[in-house]
Amino acid sequence: MARESASARVARAARILDLLETAYPDAHCALEHADPYQLLVATILSAQCTDVRVNLVTPSLFARFPDPRTLAGASQGEVEDLIRSTGFFRNKATNLLAMAAALVERHGSRVPDTMDELRALPGVGRKTANVVLGNAFGRNDGITVDTHVGRIARLLRLTSAADPEKVEQDLMRLFPRPKWTLLSHLLISHGRAVCIARRPRCGACPVR
Repeated sequence: MARESASARVARAARILDLLETAYPDAHCALEHADPYQLLVATILSAQCTDVRVNLVTPSLFARFPDPRTLAGASQGEVEDLIRSTGFFRNKATNLLAMAAALVERHGSRVPDTMDELRALPGVGRKTANVVLGNAFGRNDGITVDTHVGRIARLLRLTSAADPEKVEQDLMRLFPRPKWTLLSHLLISHGRAVCIARRPRCGACPVR
């Protein structure tokens, strides 16, 4: 990376973005949701779990607890039973209950639309806040960096960082702000379809 100028890297990033947009025109958030509350819950559940598994669990969860107030009044055991298959279910249930209570007490059962307010909620870090802001509110305040995004960004020499927040800062400097939310979906789509960690399909890679 040291041999590539900053301007050359920006130009290369722009070309990569164009190629990925062509390759994955339907890239979008894979977590199924109808509103910001549902997306926030689903994103908390997605930690160390596949989006496919989360999408199997959330319909029953949302049918039982359709809003923050009903979730805040739930018992720990009932929530644990509903989300057990997502893994780390005790910790996730604790966070969901505390998050819902905070929404009711601090925000009138409304999911806030600012980074600081979201990150102040129990169980919500910058990654979760970026998902909610970008996909529920259309705000490009940051770039969601999951394992796919971090791994592929390093493979493409867009960053050398391992820490997700440092990866995010590097990517934010390279890509235009209106594309930040989309960029995450493009890299995740690429990681699932072609740049698969254990069996990469390099011959089919649109950005090789």
